Amino acid sequence: MTVAGRAPEAVATKRAGPQIGLLAGGVALLAVVAVLSIGVGARHIPPADVVRALLDHRGTDDHVIVWDVRAPRALLAVAVGAALAVAGALIQTLARNPLAEPGILGVTAGAGFAITVGSGLGLAAGQSGQLGWAISGSVLAALLVAAVGRRSPLRLVLTGVALTAVLNGVALGLRLMLPDTFDVYRFWSVGSLASREQAPLALPLTAIGTCLLGALLLSRALNALALGENVAQTLGAGVVRVRTAALVLITVLSGAATAVAGPILFVGLIVPHLVRKPAGGSVPWLILHSMVLGPILLLIADIGSRVLLTTGEVPVAVVTAFLGGPMLIWAVRRYGAGSL
Repeated sequence: MTVAGRAPEAVATKRAGPQIGLLAGGVALLAVVAVLSIGVGARHIPPADVVRALLDHRGTDDHVIVWDVRAPRALLAVAVGAALAVAGALIQTLARNPLAEPGILGVTAGAGFAITVGSGLGLAAGQSGQLGWAISGSVLAALLVAAVGRRSPLRLVLTGVALTAVLNGVALGLRLMLPDTFDVYRFWSVGSLASREQAPLALPLTAIGTCLLGALLLSRALNALALGENVAQTLGAGVVRVRTAALVLITVLSGAATAVAGPILFVGLIVPHLVRKPAGGSVPWLILHSMVLGPILLLIADIGSRVLLTTGEVPVAVVTAFLGGPMLIWAVRRYGAGSL
């Protein structure tokens, strides 16, 4: 019994009550935003019709649009948003820096460099080829950063920044010398969900789902690691093992998301920061809330990408930049620079 006369389990349950309610509200909001996202496009479909199409597919034109185009795109947005947000939460916890983001491991630069090389060799034609090269480049770049900077969070960050600069410079030089390579890279680099749902996504989405589950399983150990390495060792957490597992999860999550949708900034940076205070300093709740808010933010950005222009779509990465910048400024003003 505690001093207050309550069992520890009862206290933990009481503290978890508001978190569960907040999470349930986020999931409900995610469902609403997803339905709205499916209905928005060149052919508007009312939310009630979207729900009917999802529950009872009858083969009408609207139902075909919902099942073949809009729902897969919404699913892709949910997966990419969750992957980037959770990867951001993991890297910020690992580096103990709320301004860290997944690209700091060289994942984005590695994917872009690999696509550039693959295009130059004529082996990255089509979405399948680009997907394979992007994933391979992301993994190799992250492995190199982890191998060099594994000893400390600061060294990890510095290695990631240095490798990103080198890969971006070399890739830019190749694209300037090979115009056809630039054309292929330009399609991938816009950071968009448009037409990406037609690519073979079974493997990337399975990898994202598996790693999201892995992040939840690792979150308790990360809770101890967030207190410092000495404290984590005292609590029995294997620092090297936890850090290695976190790096693997960050690499796969951000690499798969970047490969299928291109570089999308701000989601992995701003979402963990916005949910940090509601999470109450708990890494498990930070990951759970990020897993919900990330898809909501990306779905809203995807809706904006379809309605901002009457002549076509704006790349979703442009919309996330417009949303993420003001949101980050608001967060700093709301919570104070000390929260960073």
